[in-house]
Amino acid sequence: MEKNIVLIGFMGTGKSTIGMKLAERLKMQFIDMDREIEKLTGMSIAALFKKHGEIRFRSEERLMSQKLGARSNLVIATGGGVVLNTENVEALKKSGVLVCLDAQPEVLLARINRKKGSRPLLKKNLRIEDIEKMMKEREEHYALADFRVDTSNKEMDKIVQEIIQIIRKSNNRRVG
Repeated sequence: MEKNIVLIGFMGTGKSTIGMKLAERLKMQFIDMDREIEKLTGMSIAALFKKHGEIRFRSEERLMSQKLGARSNLVIATGGGVVLNTENVEALKKSGVLVCLDAQPEVLLARINRKKGSRPLLKKNLRIEDIEKMMKEREEHYALADFRVDTSNKEMDKIVQEIIQIIRKSNNRRVG
């Protein structure tokens, strides 16, 4: 069984973009948890939040974590808050290696502002202080990752290669 590679981290760290590229390089299937939840519910994450609230979204996220944790040979891009529920982390760790993508708050602010409409937990005028506060609140959860990779000011191909090297070293498996 090929272990999954599960990308966790704050919004804007590049989980989806890097995950797609990583899956392509490793010839693994790519799954974006938020897109899977959208397919399942028939609505965007923003619409799901607006219509049913965060509790319903987190419930869908928990079910998706369990479903994906039972599969193998996937690169999974999680939502930024998936780690807030320890059940999610346990389910994803069962069959996967958790890689936390990090980035500096200034870099995150710039990235997030480009995609603000699709992020339901964000205030309209997000500030560096808001990001720092949320990151600090989630740090203990992100610390559960097997590995961490900083994506600040790095080319995507370099980040992908760094993740491949980390995983290769960690279990001497042939990757990429």
